[in-house]
Amino acid sequence: MNDSKITPALEDYIKAIYILAEEDRPVIAARVAEEIGVSPSTMFSALRRLEKEGYVRVEHRKNIHLTSRGKKIAETTLRRHYLTERFLTDLLGLDWVKAHQEAHRLEHAISTEVEEKLAEILHYPTTCPHGNPIPDEKSPHPRRRGLPLDSISAGREVVFQCISEIGERDARLLGFLLEHRLLPGATVQVLDVAPSLGIMSLKVGKDKFSIGIEAAKKIRVI
Repeated sequence: MNDSKITPALEDYIKAIYILAEEDRPVIAARVAEEIGVSPSTMFSALRRLEKEGYVRVEHRKNIHLTSRGKKIAETTLRRHYLTERFLTDLLGLDWVKAHQEAHRLEHAISTEVEEKLAEILHYPTTCPHGNPIPDEKSPHPRRRGLPLDSISAGREVVFQCISEIGERDARLLGFLLEHRLLPGATVQVLDVAPSLGIMSLKVGKDKFSIGIEAAKKIRVI
């Protein structure tokens, strides 16, 4: 199969598998189906096609792994998504909530030529607006550093690094972070952690606020 003819739907499955694998947890069909928002039967059909066409391999324990071919597709799709987000925020002035939504629609339509021009006009950015590293030829699968925010104990001060791609899909969370200026590079003080209540109390500048621990798991800090 010619990879240039791969459908946007299959690109979404491959990208989702790649993103879930970055969490260092087993990637199984149920998790991918939940991330994409499809039924188990639809996921099963897609997985069979992905495996048949050489994009994934499935272990006997049902763990899904991308092949080198699948990783290339995922990284290309992510690169185009992140560059589009940068274009929309840096040059067109969209906020990072709208930029993510628009980039998801545009990422499948961008050609290699347009991708290269975007990188050039943006002066080759290394991260998306949300802080995630942009894959390139020199570093095709960069790893995020840092720790999940929910693992930080009360009294510590950390720096916001990025919000995971999974977190980016939550428009309400993105809006909340933007409202409280919890952006890449921001210094964050962890004032209190209350597991029984499922919340953390934070301070960014003079702004004190609470965030759900489940949401904090989608944020990485250094």
